[in-house]
Order: sequence, then C-alpha cells, then structure tokens
Amino acid sequence: MNQPLRVRYAPSPTGHLHIGGARTALFDYLLARRHGGAFIVRFEDTDQTRHKESGVNDQLNGLRWLGLEWDESVDIGGPYGPYRQMERLDIYQPFADQLIREGHAYHCYCSEKDLEEERAEQEARGEMGGYSGKCRNLTPEQVAAYQAEGRKPSTRFRVPQDRMIGFQDKVREHVEFDSNGIGDFIIVRTDGIPTYNFAVILDDHLMKIDLVIRGEEHLSNTPRQILMYEALGLPVPEFAHLALILNPDRKKMSKRDESIIQFIEQYKELGYLPEAVVNFIALLGWSPVGEEEIFTKEELIAQFDLDRVSKSPAVFDMDKLNWMNNHYLKKAPLSQVVELCLPHLQKAGYIQGELDAATGEWISALVGLNQERMRFAAEIVELSSLFFTEELIIDEEAAVILKEEHVPTVLANFLQQVEQAESFAVEAIPALLKQVQKETGYKGKQLFMSIRSALTGQVHGPDLNMSIYLLGKEKVGSRLRNLL
Repeated sequence: MNQPLRVRYAPSPTGHLHIGGARTALFDYLLARRHGGAFIVRFEDTDQTRHKESGVNDQLNGLRWLGLEWDESVDIGGPYGPYRQMERLDIYQPFADQLIREGHAYHCYCSEKDLEEERAEQEARGEMGGYSGKCRNLTPEQVAAYQAEGRKPSTRFRVPQDRMIGFQDKVREHVEFDSNGIGDFIIVRTDGIPTYNFAVILDDHLMKIDLVIRGEEHLSNTPRQILMYEALGLPVPEFAHLALILNPDRKKMSKRDESIIQFIEQYKELGYLPEAVVNFIALLGWSPVGEEEIFTKEELIAQFDLDRVSKSPAVFDMDKLNWMNNHYLKKAPLSQVVELCLPHLQKAGYIQGELDAATGEWISALVGLNQERMRFAAEIVELSSLFFTEELIIDEEAAVILKEEHVPTVLANFLQQVEQAESFAVEAIPALLKQVQKETGYKGKQLFMSIRSALTGQVHGPDLNMSIYLLGKEKVGSRLRNLL
C-alpha cells in the first residue's frame, strides 16, 4: 500500500516569507490536505553567508498568518527530524563517502584561486566557463603532494558524459538535459558542509518526500539531483516546477521592485486579510474549473490539482488583489475590521491614549462608514482624514457646487439647526436635514450636495448622516461658519 502523499516547503532562512515562496508552500499545503497527506516545513540553512537567525521564525510566522498549518517542522518536530540542515550534518557524510567509494565522486584539491585562473583562461579562449575536471583522475602521488601542502579537498560529483537526462515534470511535462553541459559539481565544501544540491536530495529521500514542488529557477538543478539519486541507488521523487511570477510590466520580479508588495509580513502590516491573500496567491498560475474567483481555503483544497497549473508565467496584479481583499473586508465582522484599522489610526496620531467606551463606539462607526470602500485596513487613515483635520481640503467638484447661488441659504439654515439641536446622535441627523428642506425649500442634490461639499470637501462619499454624526457638532458648526 502506498504511503499518503508527503510534500515539503524548504526555504533558506534568509528573511521574511516572499510571495513566490508563499505560493510554493500554498500549493504544497493544498495538495497535502486534498490527498490526506503531510505538509513538511524544513530549512535549508547550509549557506551560512546568507543565514539570518530570525529567518526561521519569520518564515513560520508568515505561513502561520496565512493559515497553512504544517505537520512536521522545527517547532513541533516529527519522525524524520531534525528539520534544519545544519543540525543534520552527520547524516550527509556517509552518503558522500559512498559516492567516493563507488567512483561517482572524488576529492578536488583546487583552491578558489586555481578555479578563478581557470575561468579567466577559458574566458580568454572564448570558451564556456565550467570546471575542467582537473582533479577527476589524480594519481596517489598528486593527492599526496596536495595533502603535503595542507590543502583541504572539496568533494565533486563525477557527471557521466554523453548522456541525456530526462524526467516528466508535473507542470512542464517532459524535460531533458544534456549531461555534457553540466560539469562536475561540488557536493561537499572544504569545511565539510554539503552544498544545496547534495543535501536536498538526501533530505527529500530520508523524509520520504514523494513530490517536490518548487520554482522554475530550480529546473537546472534537477538533472544534477537525478544523477545523484541514481548513483546512490535511491528512488527519484516527482517534480513540479512552477513558472515565474512577473510584475505588472510582465518583467521578472526583482526584490527592489516597488510596483508590488512582495513579502507576506507587509500584507499583514497593511491590514490585508489572510484569506484574501491565500485566495489571490492560489490563482497565480492555477486555474480553477469555471469562472469563479472567490474561494475559501476548504474550496481550494477540494479543487486544487497540478493538472491546472500553467506553464506560462503568472502576472501579479495588485488591483485584483485589492479588489479581492475589499470583497473579504466587506463580508468580515465589523469588530475584526476595527481591530485591523485601529493600529493605523493610532500610528497616524488620530487616536491617542486609552480608549473609553464612547471613543470605541465612535471608531466602530468610523470604520463601518468606510468598510465598503476600504481595500486594506491602512487605507482608513486616508479615507477618514477629513474627520480629524482642522483645515478642510475642498476638491474641484465641491468648489463648483459651493459657488452656486442657493448654497449660503442652505448652509446658514443648517448651521442654525445644528446650533439648536438637542441631540447629535446619528438617528437625529435626518430630522435636522428635513427641517432645512422645510424652511429653505431646497431638497435633493441642492440640499445634500451643498452640505456634503461644505463639510467634507467632496461631492460624493459615504453615508451623509453618519458623516455628519462622526464630524460632531463642534466641527460641523466650525466648518459651516468658516464657509459662510
């Protein structure tokens, strides 16, 4: 009987969870859950020059926020740990020794300086760069001479010549590489630490990974890995290489590209909802059956399959993500949206000190007023600024309205109603407006647009009654008096 599907997300702990890594992790997670399998998170940290100690937690926090629960990792353990490569170093050496013993690998005594000189000579001759195989067949005397110099060897894999290495990719279908274009590569560095290509195949084998999902930038690593699996007599897992995610200009995404938000932590800080981000990321390269674009996590699990993942690059569309997040925000409980918005109002200096019940109620009303329009929680600052600033900014459309002949009459009467009002609760506002209509004879646009333009500086906006209530009696009176 076959084991349940086992897949893994294996990032380098070099920083926060990137959108590309999040997509790989999500596809792993969805497949594992659909097939009743296991989703493993492990860390490839053998490149100590790029390692960040906070990187492990940064990655896990990003996955946790997205709601991608894992079955095995550094925090909860599992039957195939440890889940960090630097804690597994003693596991790798016997396999390297086996490859040397069986003639599939050899010790290379070339120093970095030797390799640089070799590359320079190749360049001067107009040849493609690559290791020449200089240490491939050293005599015992040459080895002894190198050792006498105190040189520490690296271990290189002996790539067979004149061979086509093919495999069936779950996304890209049949892929083939010529072994002559690969060159003997290092599998263990001089310090005894294995390279990515060597460690990854052993981790995948020992952790019983069936399917390796990763970005297409790893495609060129696959023939090297297949050769090592075969040399060690290990079964080769299946592979699925995901196409690139392009920026809105359809160019390869760069970490310095500011046209899109690239790290999951930033979405959290800006007040996006994780379910919206998951929904959006799932559609970066995967096409569901039908036209529907809004899916719960459970619906994604039920539908997701690699058969519908495209070979073509996905284009990251911020407008679509904002539309999708707005859809989720509109359906979210008001209390949740208030919780997302409050830190941004506090950071802007709009809300200060401890919140009493009245202030809390006022903030809830403010967020509720803008909930339909908000694309992400941080927008509450811009959307609600007119309720906090003393100086009113009047846009062009509102300025035109305010020059109309009837406006002073409407505003003067409304000011009178405001000053005489016993209650300024939101439910009392319609009666004040009704009284202005009754006393001035102006109604409809002449009434409502005049008052909205005078109080908000805009012709269009959210509910006028709630806007007047939120501005408060003092600020409404002040703005009307200033205009009159």
